[in-house]
Amino acid sequence: MKAVVIYNSQSGFTKKYAEWIAEACGCKCLEFKQGSKENLFEYDAVIFGGWFFAAGITKIAWLKKQLPALNAAGKKVIVYVTGGSPADSPDVPESIRRNFTEEEWSNIKTFYCPGGLNYDKMNLPSKLAIKMLVKSIKSKKDVTDKEKYMAETMSHSYDFSDKKYIEPILAELQK
Repeated sequence: MKAVVIYNSQSGFTKKYAEWIAEACGCKCLEFKQGSKENLFEYDAVIFGGWFFAAGITKIAWLKKQLPALNAAGKKVIVYVTGGSPADSPDVPESIRRNFTEEEWSNIKTFYCPGGLNYDKMNLPSKLAIKMLVKSIKSKKDVTDKEKYMAETMSHSYDFSDKKYIEPILAELQK
């Protein structure tokens, strides 16, 4: 199967997964600026990687514009999303789901690959947004254990990424 991985990465986690996927399946791997210009109809499968920002998947609007034509052509479309939440976070599936209409959802496969935070590579608006979130959590009167953990974790850079999270994506490509 001829596939392409197109990814959008700010701090390196989505890129890391893109490279792991491309290496494992022997496919082309392109950063979004180049990949968004690629002729997607040359491929049997398009794998798109983006990261969560305020529960939205970055650059997903571009892929959603391509979906009708890709689906009509019988192309397999896979979306993986990275974020700072652990793999077992109960909020992740719904956060991914909210980015798609019913029709879009029925024509794609989605996966979550936990990444992390790398403050050294983040842009200023992203850093400020996270710092403000941490501050607001810490200033709450009735902070839950989950919120305490989240605030502590997000107070510094961390990395949850692991190659094991690409295994379901690779299995989906083989179907």
